[in-house]
Amino acid sequence: MNRKKRSRSACDERCPCGSQRPYADCCGLFLEGAAQPPDAAALMRSRYTAYVIGRCGYLLASWHASTRPLQSDLDLAPSARWLGLEIRRHVATGPATAIVEFLARYRLAGRAGCQHEVSRFVREDGRWYYVDGDFPAAGE
Repeated sequence: MNRKKRSRSACDERCPCGSQRPYADCCGLFLEGAAQPPDAAALMRSRYTAYVIGRCGYLLASWHASTRPLQSDLDLAPSARWLGLEIRRHVATGPATAIVEFLARYRLAGRAGCQHEVSRFVREDGRWYYVDGDFPAAGE
C-alpha cells in the first residue's frame, strides 16, 4: 500500500517559546484569540512567539496603550532568526503588576546575539499587557 506521508501542520509543531508543548496548545491559544494569557510570564512567552512567527498585530494588541509604538515603528527584524527563550524570573510586584526577566537568543547577519530584558507588565480589565523594559548591563 502506498501511503502519502502526512506533513506536520504548524499546530503539531512545538511552540517556539520553549515550553515543549504543541503551538496549538500553548501560545497558539493566545495568538489565535482563543484565550488570554493567565499571567505576565505566559504573555511574555506568547510575545516571543509572535516575534518568531512575525505576528505584528498581536504584539501591538498586547502592548499597553501608554507605551505602544506606531505599527510603522515596530521592527520585526525579518532577517533575525530567533533561537530560544529563557525566562529567568517572573515576579508579581502588585495585585495587577509583574516583571519578567528573560533572555532571547537570536542570529542576525551570521552573528549570534542575546536580548536580556527585565520587562514590566500590567493587568487591566482581566488582561495582561507589556508596558516596557530595562536592559541590564552585561554580567548583571
